Amino acid sequence: MQLQTFPRCPPSEGNMFLVWRRLHKWKTHDRIDMDGKFFGDQFFLKNLTRGKRCFSRRTGASISCSNSIGKDPFIPSNENVTNAKLIYAVAPAMGHNQESHPESNFRVPAIVNALEKMELTPKFRGSKIIELQNLKPASVDDIASVHARAYISGLEKAMDQASQQGILFIDGSGPTYATATTFHESLVAAGAGIALVDSVVSASENCQDPPIGFALIRPPGHHAIPKGPMGFCVFGNVAVAARYAQRVHGLKRVFIIDFDVHHGNGTNDAFYNDPDIFFLSTHQDGSYPGTGKFDEVGHGDGEGTTLNLPLPGGSGDIAMATVFDEVIAPCAQRFKPDIILVSAGYDGHVLDPLASLQFTTGTYYMLASNIKQLAKDLCGGRCVFFLEGGYNLESLSYSVADSFRAFLGERSLASDFDNPAILYEEPSTKVKQAIQRVKHIHSL
Repeated sequence: MQLQTFPRCPPSEGNMFLVWRRLHKWKTHDRIDMDGKFFGDQFFLKNLTRGKRCFSRRTGASISCSNSIGKDPFIPSNENVTNAKLIYAVAPAMGHNQESHPESNFRVPAIVNALEKMELTPKFRGSKIIELQNLKPASVDDIASVHARAYISGLEKAMDQASQQGILFIDGSGPTYATATTFHESLVAAGAGIALVDSVVSASENCQDPPIGFALIRPPGHHAIPKGPMGFCVFGNVAVAARYAQRVHGLKRVFIIDFDVHHGNGTNDAFYNDPDIFFLSTHQDGSYPGTGKFDEVGHGDGEGTTLNLPLPGGSGDIAMATVFDEVIAPCAQRFKPDIILVSAGYDGHVLDPLASLQFTTGTYYMLASNIKQLAKDLCGGRCVFFLEGGYNLESLSYSVADSFRAFLGERSLASDFDNPAILYEEPSTKVKQAIQRVKHIHSL
């Protein structure tokens, strides 16, 4: 498969999409406008005009999951999880695609191809790695635990119009687009996360070292606000899974780590008043969508259970390792979670086109390894990762593969991919000031 690459954006630019659009032009098509207006709890779709349909391009990837409606999620038997180190699910949303858009249907197949190439699938690893099959879409009730029902029904109704008229762009949302399959495929993505929560929790009840879960899904979710879509995101996959873990499994205290390069404003907003869900986001200062300031710490009963750490452009491996040791781990240890969920965005990589951090493949190996150990120490190993951003297909797929190696307890192969020559000196003074500020605010 030929990998798409995009030019890097300068640190001074804040809006990820406008920068990308200026550097990489859309291919010509008649655009359908869908103005998203929010009034109270209602989401109105209007001003639809006819445009060309956007068809998925063939990737050559083999996707082994079957998204069948009406089947229960496949939960591996106790026997199967005894030796498993990793359970993953694949929901690539192949019909949800806009040609030349960075959040394209190439993303998950690129990861799947890399996992096959690097022999990190059940075919090569036997019982150590399990792939969930027959994924059941999340129910409307599952989604409505986070999102307004008016938004959910409005999006579902828009599918008929998308089927007749082509791709829809939702103005003011990042932009987020929708095709005729977006509603169903977004339910499948959220359902994959729910199935992994079921599997990991079930495994934790029968072994002391349960496997880590990883949802290789799209569309991503952490920007989607309770009342609508935003920033390429349709439903808040992590937020939905958090509510599900509480409601179905009685896991009251949920710790969410978001290391995407952009602030997870949707997750932030969903739990801003909730004392039982701790949301911790590290992100590039000044990046899309401009939220996630130091003083956003939660409200009411939830005051203190939201932590935002905007990092200066140029932050890299050293900065993130320090953040983990001085901020993430102490917060989790103090909160004492029952499960850890992770918004795993790989767009902080130095090669990614939509931001200006300089994480490497090794950064993501470190995060995966350390978060796995944190879950083992604090909550019986219960931990599920959810794919968020990551738009350079090569760095995305290599970084996810190295995360898999971390979960398996194998050495990193980051040195085979990373090129230290392209890195520059990290803004260590600014990083230290940011860390000290957030530690002071949260008494760490």
